Amino acid sequence: MNTYLSPDEIQQLLDAAVETGLADPTVRPLLLDGIMPRYRGTLPLNPAPGRQVRSDLNEMNRVERLVDGSVPLEIWLRNAVAETTEADPLTVFQRALDEVARKAGGEPDVLAGLPTPAAEIKEEIIHRDDTVPIGFLRGGELAGGAVARLKVPPYQGGAPLQPNGFPHSGTGWLIAPDLLVTNHHVVNARAGTGTGRPMADGADLQLQARHTTARFDFDTDEVETEEATVGELVAADAELDYAVLRLAPGPARPVLKLADGPLAVARGDYVAVNIIQHPGGRPKRVALRNNLVYEADEHDIRYFTDTRGGSSGSPVLTDDWKVVALHRGTRRVENVQFQGRTTAFVNVGTQMRSVMRHLETTSPGVHAEIAAAQAAV
Repeated sequence: MNTYLSPDEIQQLLDAAVETGLADPTVRPLLLDGIMPRYRGTLPLNPAPGRQVRSDLNEMNRVERLVDGSVPLEIWLRNAVAETTEADPLTVFQRALDEVARKAGGEPDVLAGLPTPAAEIKEEIIHRDDTVPIGFLRGGELAGGAVARLKVPPYQGGAPLQPNGFPHSGTGWLIAPDLLVTNHHVVNARAGTGTGRPMADGADLQLQARHTTARFDFDTDEVETEEATVGELVAADAELDYAVLRLAPGPARPVLKLADGPLAVARGDYVAVNIIQHPGGRPKRVALRNNLVYEADEHDIRYFTDTRGGSSGSPVLTDDWKVVALHRGTRRVENVQFQGRTTAFVNVGTQMRSVMRHLETTSPGVHAEIAAAQAAV
């Protein structure tokens, strides 16, 4: 991993920072908020505000991640987005944040656009009754108990990866009492694609799986919760981007119920979905119902939602809290609009029906275990 952003992209960020007043020295602490203090202290100081921003960006751009697994440039960009209200600079910061988060999370970058452009959401949808029963909230709270923040340390050649072998964050969820599902690229624990770093081989992938920790009930930074350990990687596929991990025995937890069939979306219609996630390895967050699936086929669903690096592996759930897909990353698009605004990305998830069919063929024992657990839910 050399850098997250190109020199031209860094220049665009600098220009946007100067334009919006974020180069003011008094704003710098706000932009660095959340970055490890020990690392912040290593950043060179410069009396010229513009040169200080450039220096900070260049320094952080060369750091893949810190010892706590965080990505300083991603944190800086998230803070910049929060401090910016002007449309054009906000677009520059948001685009860079999406790019850094995707590379830091190792998400696949699908460069091709979609076969057909998505239509704008019709105005009549705004006036549609979007209320749900109160039980929707109770169901969501129960579902959240099956979702965990994952930390995966990278290995290479049978030993911890050096240098910068810091843990990668992801999200996972229980599909059976002792089986947890996440993305293959989460367990692979390599930043970005096309960086020259090899994929983890089979032995290293197993080592990374066995050293993965799953932190359930991580709902706030104020409360410490226990971490479950992983026993082994029992099934995986890079193309469908899924991995099934067996957890070491522990307290019984709820299991998420799979939907009865693949999600289908009629042309011009939409389906609301919900995503329980640990963005950036932080406490659990929920993206509720305004995450509209606008297109689906046999293998994938595509939807508008809010996710970040660390959300990979999250369950995509319908309003009855059944899992229809495994969130895996983003797809770049052009001329796609959502609620009247152009978006450069849509999120993509793998239909769980495709995952289950693959397991039935390649890992029948694991498939049978999941099927039995699902029948009991």
